[in-house]
Amino acid sequence: MTDTATGAAETDYSSTLFLPETEFPMRAGLPDREPGWLKRWDEMDIYALQREQAKDRPLFTIHDGPPYANGNIHIGHALNKTLKDLVSRSMQMLGYNSAYVPGWDCHGLPIEWKIEEQYRAKGKDKNEVPVVEFRQECRTFAEQWVDVQREEFKRLGILGEWDNPYLTMSFDAEAQIARELMKVASTGQLYRGSKPVMWSVVERTALAEAEIEYADYESDAIWVKFPTSHIAATAGSGVDDNIARREHLTGASVVIWTTTPWTIPANRAISFSSKVAYGLYEVTKAPDGNWASTGEKYVLADNLAAETFAKAKVEEFVRLQDVPPAVLAGLTCHHPLRGLGDGYDFEVPLLDGEHVTDDAGTGFVHTAPGHGLDDFGIWMDSARLLGEKGIDTAIPYVVGDDGFYTNEAPGLEGARVIDDNGKKGDANNRVIAALAERNAMVARGRVKHQYPHSWRSKKPVIFRNTPQWFVYMDRDIEGAAGDTLRHRALNAIDATKFYPAAGQNRLRAMIADRPDWVLSRQRAWGVPITVFVEKATGEVLKDDTVNHRIAQSFEEEGADAWYKPGAAARYLGEGRNPDDFEMVTDVLDVWFDSGTTHAWVLRNKQKWPHLKFPASMYLEGSDQHRGWFHSSLLESCATNGHAPYESVLTHGFTMDGEGRKMSKSLGNTVAPQDIIKQYGADILRLWVASSDYSEDLRLGKEIIQTTVDSYRKLRNTLRWLLGNLAHYQPSDEVRFEDMPELERLMLHRLAQLDEQVRTAYKEYDYRKIVTLLGNFMNIELSAFYFDIRKDALYCDPISSVTRKATLTVLNHLFDCLTAWLAPILVFTMEEVWLERYPGAGSSVHLRLFPEVPADWLDEDLADKWQLIRAVRRVVTGALEVERREKRIGSSLEAAPKVFISDARYTAAIHDLDLAEISITSAITIDTTGDVPAEAFQLDDVPGVAVVPALAQGTRCARSWKILPEVGSDPEYPDVSPRDAQALRERAAAGL
Repeated sequence: MTDTATGAAETDYSSTLFLPETEFPMRAGLPDREPGWLKRWDEMDIYALQREQAKDRPLFTIHDGPPYANGNIHIGHALNKTLKDLVSRSMQMLGYNSAYVPGWDCHGLPIEWKIEEQYRAKGKDKNEVPVVEFRQECRTFAEQWVDVQREEFKRLGILGEWDNPYLTMSFDAEAQIARELMKVASTGQLYRGSKPVMWSVVERTALAEAEIEYADYESDAIWVKFPTSHIAATAGSGVDDNIARREHLTGASVVIWTTTPWTIPANRAISFSSKVAYGLYEVTKAPDGNWASTGEKYVLADNLAAETFAKAKVEEFVRLQDVPPAVLAGLTCHHPLRGLGDGYDFEVPLLDGEHVTDDAGTGFVHTAPGHGLDDFGIWMDSARLLGEKGIDTAIPYVVGDDGFYTNEAPGLEGARVIDDNGKKGDANNRVIAALAERNAMVARGRVKHQYPHSWRSKKPVIFRNTPQWFVYMDRDIEGAAGDTLRHRALNAIDATKFYPAAGQNRLRAMIADRPDWVLSRQRAWGVPITVFVEKATGEVLKDDTVNHRIAQSFEEEGADAWYKPGAAARYLGEGRNPDDFEMVTDVLDVWFDSGTTHAWVLRNKQKWPHLKFPASMYLEGSDQHRGWFHSSLLESCATNGHAPYESVLTHGFTMDGEGRKMSKSLGNTVAPQDIIKQYGADILRLWVASSDYSEDLRLGKEIIQTTVDSYRKLRNTLRWLLGNLAHYQPSDEVRFEDMPELERLMLHRLAQLDEQVRTAYKEYDYRKIVTLLGNFMNIELSAFYFDIRKDALYCDPISSVTRKATLTVLNHLFDCLTAWLAPILVFTMEEVWLERYPGAGSSVHLRLFPEVPADWLDEDLADKWQLIRAVRRVVTGALEVERREKRIGSSLEAAPKVFISDARYTAAIHDLDLAEISITSAITIDTTGDVPAEAFQLDDVPGVAVVPALAQGTRCARSWKILPEVGSDPEYPDVSPRDAQALRERAAAGL
């Protein structure tokens, strides 16, 4: 190989090359530049432009599940809103009118709790403040946080109707929420009943399942004796057997186990299972002073007897006999607190229950119908039988809303279950002491387990029997046999598409097993339960005129109207005496509020004409199977008979980089504001799109850095495209059929990607899109196509078909990539688009995904190039060894010899310039099959071998190829003929 180094200085031809030209910065500077794009979109009102542009397209509506307006947004908010934005933007670009109306949940305990905290800090008593004044403070608080969160969401690049959002506290919303409740009441689905509900002593209200989280908790565990009082004479299989059993059971005790000692005063029954084997046991040896003493007889499940005696420190025991289910069903016991405070002097029956097992405890379940759903259920199911036995079936109110025992816990008045700070009161110890005094204790201990806590106060809750308003799940609606709310909801689930599919079974299981829906909350900030109850009959008043007055007043004054003086008379009107009616003061569960949004958002064509009902999609975190998905389904099925959505998409939760739950105590929280400030919102959006949202998503420094690196590669690819497209002229466009094979191959790939990307967007698989486009841009474009075509783009003559064809392909690539990435990288794609197409009305977000001709698909060509790329891989592998051994610097210094013995490869490279494709100065092909032993080969490409060699000739001062022809043109003695022609054409063009 020779060079031009003959003593004369080499001419600098760089100014004669078509090098990339762009002002598009390599460094993104997203934190500083993104606010400028937001301002531009606001000024041009891009959301309104989209609506006008899409007014005749089919509607796609992703309905926003409202966040609470009570604090700065966190990373979960950012994930959720970004996913919604990906859906909305991509469906818009797929050809829909995809409007997005954001909303906020403004009522409820989270906000009321904040105002009460402010009161406590000021030493102010909420009960001394007029309710309307207190509600106004809640409204003002919510308004402030709506404004804060709105700006934080907009900073994420979320496009929506931010100037016209929906708020559950707006007057029209409160009016419609009340209308929806009154619809439920008018069809007989609403009733007032008494059931155990989860009650927060700290917050003084009932809580829904969606407001509960489970956390580790240490409970007191006790084993308690219930002395037998009566054994039915008919129990047993025969007279003699019956007499023997009765004699043995006389003086025995049924032993129960519980982790809620405070519920013992509320005990009214013992549950057993006819599927469990029970026996009568006698203590034969125990330490002196032991609660379980020698000679005592206990009835226990056989599988749990040994464990129970171990807990009771019993040293020896003997099993006396079986105790069959028929005998147990005939037993009654004394209450273990009998005589305390002159109370508890009643019989405690044994009831056969499906919920009883012998997995833990004693095989007997202490049953307090006021403090557990299973307890309540078996008590109510047995009410007729109990009544026949003369047992009072009334459920006592043992614990008040403040956690103190009532007078229905004789001898224990003043004891408290939980205090105002969520700490254990003295009730457990008082009960245990009273039981010990009556020789009713067998053993005690502690158990750590998952226990329900309020997700707001983070304090434990209790099950407590209270009067509440419910919606029936299993009562026929308006007398239609089988047309129950549960039946409607289950049918609606079957008609709904779920992403991922497992969400369907999850929601179905929750609906199938749930109890009646508790609607009432004993709070002040919310939409009141707008019903009147006739005192004489206990019936809910059903009067359309009254309902209309209520709704109309809410439209004009908001729900505060319910609390104003004279409201009852105002609503009831002339002819009804307000003293004859109870005006309910409870407020609605906020899940009912948000569950009704379909009625006053999706169906409000006057306010939001671009939305549709049912919504195309509801999208929230997986916890909303028991939250918004759940309540919206029930409310819509109650009032409309079907679901308010066509599909449901759920995402996981955000975890730290190690998969741990984020918490302030661990110091592992990641704030979206911090990411935006350091990296920009597009980085956060790319992380969301790159993640498998169907599972919990990890986020930490390393993950963010990986996302930044991925973004940088995408940005550099687009920057290179922009730089080369500076030389593109529409008049130089090359027809598809006139293009070289390599260009047709890239257009084939675009056609493939078009179908794949569209399908992935339709299936909401954003991770697949990022992977597809990332691999395409990094591997197929930057490392393959661009690398090969740099020589033609930079050095070919103006007239070169290859150069023009390449520019034509780059133009198509630009059109597709900027559109496909626009829903994800909203700021960057706008920047890229405007770099090429500036203008006041220009925006990538006013585009549809481009139509890619199906004619570009050519599977035969793709198969051929699979073979060509395999040969190229062997060549580049051989050159990499040469470069590593420093025998060459650039691949243009090489002219390898390629040995091909496989006819498929020979046919594939026929008529192609393998040197151009391999980026070498020359290549020799040998098909004789005589391969030197030292030739470089790859195991997965048999039949191809390469022997490296240096290029012969002189280096072209312009293209740096080493060729024998360099110098053959006397006018341009230091360049190749191709480059000489390029220089002539430039000169002729005045360049």
